Amino acid sequence: MNLATRIAFRRGSSPSPLGGEGKFFPRPVREKVRVRVLIWFLPTFLLCVSSTLAGQSIVKSVDAVGMTVSDMDRSVEFFSKILSFEKVSDVEAAGSEYERLQGVFGARMRVVRMKLGDEFIDLTEYLAPQGRPMPVDSRSNDLWFQHIAIVVNDMDEAYRQLRSHKVRHASTGPQTIPATNKAAAGIRAFYFKDPDGHNLEIIYFPAGKGDPRWQKNNGKLFLGIDHTAIAISDTARSLKFYRDLLGLRLAGESTNYGTEQEHLNNVAGARLRITGLRAQSGPGIEFLDYLTPRDGRPAPTDSRANDLWHWQTTLATTSTVKAAQRLRDAKARLVSPSAVEIPGKSLGFTRGFLVRDPDGHGLQLIEK
Repeated sequence: MNLATRIAFRRGSSPSPLGGEGKFFPRPVREKVRVRVLIWFLPTFLLCVSSTLAGQSIVKSVDAVGMTVSDMDRSVEFFSKILSFEKVSDVEAAGSEYERLQGVFGARMRVVRMKLGDEFIDLTEYLAPQGRPMPVDSRSNDLWFQHIAIVVNDMDEAYRQLRSHKVRHASTGPQTIPATNKAAAGIRAFYFKDPDGHNLEIIYFPAGKGDPRWQKNNGKLFLGIDHTAIAISDTARSLKFYRDLLGLRLAGESTNYGTEQEHLNNVAGARLRITGLRAQSGPGIEFLDYLTPRDGRPAPTDSRANDLWHWQTTLATTSTVKAAQRLRDAKARLVSPSAVEIPGKSLGFTRGFLVRDPDGHGLQLIEK
């Protein structure tokens, strides 16, 4: 043991090849060693950081998808009689807590939850104050566009059911994704509208496509909700919000185009980058990024929850207080001033808040 080493041990430390007490390498050698050690440990460090971030997911599940309606009784009849949804709850709510939750002063709401399969929708009618109607010229590439995809076990029969009730078409008719699109080949879909003009979709998954549970024949025509789709302007920006900030996982990607896609969306020249994300449970969230045409209109900056183009996807989290702070730190657009306590769990959760994504779509984060 040399003198430098003996001195270091007496001081209670060992000589370090990176410097500090007991430096005994010349500076050039120390710098080379530092670089080598950083190279050795960098992959492990990055893996640890990645694992830590992955464990910080805000969202546990997609609890429900909601929309604002103008006539609750009419909407309940539409979803139950035509699409086989069942009413779960029907409540009326008013007071300062609900005003702060939804960002609507003087709000008095009737909220009906309905179920199809294992999934839920929330219909909200603003008894006061009433909002604005759906723009009559709305198109599928306008950035306020959103729909739910209702899975059917027979597309032809489901389409006949819709026609018998004289639903309004959004697509020209049911479309089949061609074999050239390997990710979605054989999937059949059709867009239509509810009484308020909200876009809805029925979708059929052939064997080997979609969640395996959609292949189980339970004797019902309408099976459940596979996902909600939103029109977006920038996939990378939306991924930063939904995947990197909220913690949803990437589930699939495809590029859809051709005459079938154009007639499904009823947008000439439609070429879409489609990205699917999922939480631990609940319907997926699907991005519709129109590569062409790029003339979709942005959502009005003064959109409010009582406007009929308002949808809100409800996401369950373990702590709305922490979630709100994280979103606030990321400069997200919070509508609610903070996480709001809900009296008596009247809406099915104890605390919640409303936030908007980069394109203005509403997200309600809740804590049960």
